[in-house]
Amino acid sequence: MKNVHELQRWVSPAPKPQSLAWDGATLWMGSRETKRVYAINPQTWTVGAEYAAPGTPYGLVAVGNELRVLCSEGAEDHRIVRRLVPGTGFDATWRLPCPDDTGSQLGFDGQRLHVSQWYPKKVVRVGDDGKIERVIQGPHGICGQVFVDGMLYLVTTDAEETNEYWLTRVDLKAAGAGEPTWVDVARIPFQARALAWDGTKFWTNHREQNQIVAFAPVG
Repeated sequence: MKNVHELQRWVSPAPKPQSLAWDGATLWMGSRETKRVYAINPQTWTVGAEYAAPGTPYGLVAVGNELRVLCSEGAEDHRIVRRLVPGTGFDATWRLPCPDDTGSQLGFDGQRLHVSQWYPKKVVRVGDDGKIERVIQGPHGICGQVFVDGMLYLVTTDAEETNEYWLTRVDLKAAGAGEPTWVDVARIPFQARALAWDGTKFWTNHREQNQIVAFAPVG
């Protein structure tokens, strides 16, 4: 299996970059260390805005002109999705508890949020009320997700302490009403966290190196 084709690395604007999202013009990053969300101009690599999150921002995804942020909150590590409005900040009145009080990364298929559960190796589609509408069972642990042209792409691994990570593609329609089709399309040779797509390339974090990485699927 080939490695992904790494295009460029940038120093993260804040240490321990954990989550990423692309809204059409801006790359958004959530830091595990600072517990803040940053709006990055990818052309100048400058921060245009930043927002203090109500917890550790483990997952990010753009939903229209807004963001949804999956946060770890409180001493008991409750997992709650929050609403972030660029230019305004977090909406203190909006909250969506994660199913089973677990989850890390977020995806959005144009209609529904998807919450990844790393160790159970699941992605769950949730309705506006937070209830599970579909469970997508995978072969590996999941630490990043993004929808691209109707396909679900994931960052996956079987052993997070190693450098054995993959870019995994999920065809949710191939099997009709049956199980989705999973394919590991390329190897990611570092401990990646999060996944975003800007229309031409993927983005992920090399969190322990405090770097944000752009890559194409294969070399």
